[in-house]
Amino acid sequence: MHQSTDPYVRVRGAREHNLRGVDVDIPRDALTVFTGVSGSGKSSLAFGTLYAEAQRRYFESVAPYARRLIHQIGAPKVDSVTGLPPAVSLEQRRSTPGSRSSVGTVTLLSNSLRMLYSRAGAYPAGAERLDSDAFSPNTAAGACPSCHGIGRIHRTDEQLLVPDPDLSIRQGAIAAWPGAWQGKNLRDILEALGHDVDAPWRELPARDREWILFTEEQPVVTVHPVREAERIQRPYQGTYMSAHRYVMRTFADSKSASLRARAEKFLTDSPCPVCEGRRLRPEALAVTFAGRTIAELAAVPLTELDGVLASAPPGGEAARVLAEDLRARIAPVTELGLGYLSLDRTAPSLSAGELQRLRLATQLKSGLFGVVYVLDEPSAGLHPADTEALLTVLDRLKAAGNTVFVVEHDLDVVRHADWLVDVGPLAGEHGGRVLHSGPPAGLADVAESATARHLFASLESPERPRPVREARGAVRLSGVDRHNLRGVTAEFPLGVFTAVTGVSGSGKSTLVGQALAGEVAGRLAEPGFPVRRLVEVDQKPIGRTPRSNLATYTGLFDVVRRLFTASDEARARGWKAGRFSFNVPGGRCETCQGEGFVSVELLFLPSTYAPCPQCGGARYNAETLQVRYEGLSIAEVLSLTVEAAAVFFAQVPAAARSLRALEDIGLGYLRLGQPATELSGGEAQRIKLATELQRLRRDHTLYLLDEPTTGLHPADVRVLLRQLRGLVEAGHSVVVVEHDMDVVAGADWVIDLGPGGGAEGGRVVASGTPSEVARTPGSRTAGYLARALGV
Repeated sequence: MHQSTDPYVRVRGAREHNLRGVDVDIPRDALTVFTGVSGSGKSSLAFGTLYAEAQRRYFESVAPYARRLIHQIGAPKVDSVTGLPPAVSLEQRRSTPGSRSSVGTVTLLSNSLRMLYSRAGAYPAGAERLDSDAFSPNTAAGACPSCHGIGRIHRTDEQLLVPDPDLSIRQGAIAAWPGAWQGKNLRDILEALGHDVDAPWRELPARDREWILFTEEQPVVTVHPVREAERIQRPYQGTYMSAHRYVMRTFADSKSASLRARAEKFLTDSPCPVCEGRRLRPEALAVTFAGRTIAELAAVPLTELDGVLASAPPGGEAARVLAEDLRARIAPVTELGLGYLSLDRTAPSLSAGELQRLRLATQLKSGLFGVVYVLDEPSAGLHPADTEALLTVLDRLKAAGNTVFVVEHDLDVVRHADWLVDVGPLAGEHGGRVLHSGPPAGLADVAESATARHLFASLESPERPRPVREARGAVRLSGVDRHNLRGVTAEFPLGVFTAVTGVSGSGKSTLVGQALAGEVAGRLAEPGFPVRRLVEVDQKPIGRTPRSNLATYTGLFDVVRRLFTASDEARARGWKAGRFSFNVPGGRCETCQGEGFVSVELLFLPSTYAPCPQCGGARYNAETLQVRYEGLSIAEVLSLTVEAAAVFFAQVPAAARSLRALEDIGLGYLRLGQPATELSGGEAQRIKLATELQRLRRDHTLYLLDEPTTGLHPADVRVLLRQLRGLVEAGHSVVVVEHDMDVVAGADWVIDLGPGGGAEGGRVVASGTPSEVARTPGSRTAGYLARALGV
């Protein structure tokens, strides 16, 4: 059949990651959900094959320059894909957004609001009309000149830079200076300039102290270093840099997160005194709409902003058209349950799920049709009440003439699909097959599908509630005032499994991740306080580059390197453990400097990683790869899955313990050397939890987890719950922020926040056993929890 009239996307011979020559036909103009246990290969099919192929075709159509990069980026391993329209990817993995990125910039709502103020704002008498750029803190025309549009200024002072004035400069009085040779250079330069570096800091003249710390001058002087034994040191030209200048430059320009974090310790952060944190020039802040400045409207929740625009007095045709356009753009954002966000809310403070839903709302307004949308778990971080709104949005995308592919575990989304592609049956090398491709009802006949067992069993016989555990004490919070929490009082029982739930934006993460964590951390040393240790397990990446991986994070790699160093071959060559590290010169491949990948800059698109052309991703040079342990090179060991490594290292207790913890938490499919950049937030969180489980201590520990079931198939949720319940049975306390009602139903105690998000939330609606909360009137959670409990 001719491709243009074929209603299906047809994939033949897909071999990306663990896919085993997959052939599958998927209908266009439909909502297709890809399911399967974690690591089964569903993302490899949806993103690694279908979206990657659409992206490759886009590159080929753009320019010869782009075509030159195709082979560097790598085409997906597939024989053919036909009937594939252009694709838009909405993944949850993302680079870290900058401090200037906000809800307004992500959704482009800020552009519309600036246009409204420029064209229809009330200007002071005699004021010149401003261009829309003048209302943006991210442009030279609009940014406050004092804080450059950040709204806050960073300052330092002598007490921060020199915490111990009894020390001399030679003894390290200027704590803000860099360590090692760089700090020594600055000290030698000061000495060459004639300053006393051996007198206690407090005894130096005030004028000298001020110059040393704060001068903007950068004098160049010839330095004659003090000779050290066995070192030849020649005079050199040294340039002085004050401590203040060094700190500010490092904080602003350094690409190293650890250096920036160190510099930040010597800075105070306060609202800009010129714009009072409003980020704009005075002339922009003098313009109002409905009696408010643009900074004031950008700070209110989107639901309130919509109300202001709806009730604004008529101000001419331009005002009416621009206000209506802005309201039309706000509607899909609030429809997706994000009306509690404000335009000035910074992007780094958003969860991955919130960020993806904001981008989805923007796509709704874009008016594109005839494209494939590939979504990565859009229900992540969503309360069941908000998931219903998400389904409406997905239907609207489809109704507009688009094809929607969704990688998803939420059973309500799975049931709503027109077409289901179930991949499995298990993870890693035990998965990679399409078990079912067709309407959801057809999956009931597939005996080996883990999805089928949960999808159909949950409708017939919900798991009966088990007896709840008795608490052994409690941590009580009272009068919590933070974000949208207003004078909240909550009690967290100890020695049990507690679930904190509520709609998106109700204040759950603030209550647990900030208020409870802060209270417990501050009282750990208090005599008689029952909690002796606090462990917070979040979804932040375990590393930001391919250099960080599963083996390095868990400490397993240290054990592996010691085994290789002890081999006869390594000892004969005189190699130490450093030879088997890909982080230092010696044994690593120098082309990629041990990353296994090289970064490909794409000018018109975000940079991407491609396998190193020299080592092919092995990370090591050919000589290092000659050394073997039990028949495998170190690169081959890193390519083992956790499951395979557990068998390989069964006789090495230090390795076996780490691997067993990872297997027990359902991560047996991950490779030891899998780069951190390839891991989802849920996988990163479970790696952290497994790392904690392998060093389980007897002291009463409070474990705080933020949505640990994100990215988990219902079958994997049960594995995770078994681990968490095991912690409680061992005498510890577990508190999870969670939306999965099966998890909430299995808790001993539930705290439900709400009733809504943002200003409409922030209070405890119900607290008690799951069955008690399920009967609470006014709780948005109650009905869904009752269904999970089967009552």
